[in-house]
Amino acid sequence: MKKIIARISALSLAVIFGLVFVTLGNAYADEEGASTGTSISLTPVSKILQISSNSTYDSNFEVKNDGGSPIRVEVYAAPYSYVYSDEEDTYKLGFNNENNFTQISRWITFRNNDGDYVDKTVFSIDAHNALTVNYRISTPNNIPAGGQYAVIFAHTLSEASSAGGIRTEASPGLIVYGRSTEGETVTSAEISNMKIEQSVTENGATRNNFYASAKVKNNGNVDFTATGKLTVQSIIGGGDFEIADSRISIIPEAELLIANELKDTPSFGIYNVTWTVEAGETSETISKTIFLIPVWLVILTILLLTILTIWIIMVLRKRKERRSRLAI
Repeated sequence: MKKIIARISALSLAVIFGLVFVTLGNAYADEEGASTGTSISLTPVSKILQISSNSTYDSNFEVKNDGGSPIRVEVYAAPYSYVYSDEEDTYKLGFNNENNFTQISRWITFRNNDGDYVDKTVFSIDAHNALTVNYRISTPNNIPAGGQYAVIFAHTLSEASSAGGIRTEASPGLIVYGRSTEGETVTSAEISNMKIEQSVTENGATRNNFYASAKVKNNGNVDFTATGKLTVQSIIGGGDFEIADSRISIIPEAELLIANELKDTPSFGIYNVTWTVEAGETSETISKTIFLIPVWLVILTILLLTILTIWIIMVLRKRKERRSRLAI
């Protein structure tokens, strides 16, 4: 019996050490960009303003050519909205989807080189130079209540190509948030799919981190900011954690994912994880107790319990055989 137990123990230790010294590597692909490609930046990236009927609002933004060659830039406005994708079961940005909240995209014009305000225009910018673009928002006699949303694009028309012969273009945008001073403003948020997970899979790679998520839908007529707070309190283990709030702006008729993650998750302990999402006047909170035990420790415990069980069985069997012999 001692020989059998010794063999089992040796086999168990071999398995344990083999598991302990296994290293899992993740491969990351580095993205390289051509240094000679088109590169432009736009400042500011958003504009928030109060709008009324039959009014005019003038403003401007700066487009900078960060590349090493002259470029031509086409400036125009497009609807800023989200479109539901059946295939991916999520909302994606769509710049061609017009609705009651994107009418402002038709009210925006740009001052061209002749001083006239037009729907779209083209400018030339020398290398490492910047250009100030003036635009105007002219509202009609009657505008809807709530919010109006558009994005102003500065789309490059450069003839320059990368070393691989691919034409390089860029389209940075400035988001315009117009909030009507007329009619009733309705803020209505719906929070669903509240989750706390111990791991997250992204682009085929799994990370063993505390990950919390939720979906927030805007059922009102004006945008709002949704915030998510992830708090990790230690029951057994090292320290408490409070992750910086995640924030996302949600426009009407859109449902977006808000998430937060503790990237430096401890390897051992018992933690109470709380996830709170606030949107408009709505708030939801869930909690979950998570046990963190290293895989090698779980396997070691199972193997030791297996050895103990086998030993007990053999001891009981030996006692039974001894009693049988004594009974004879």
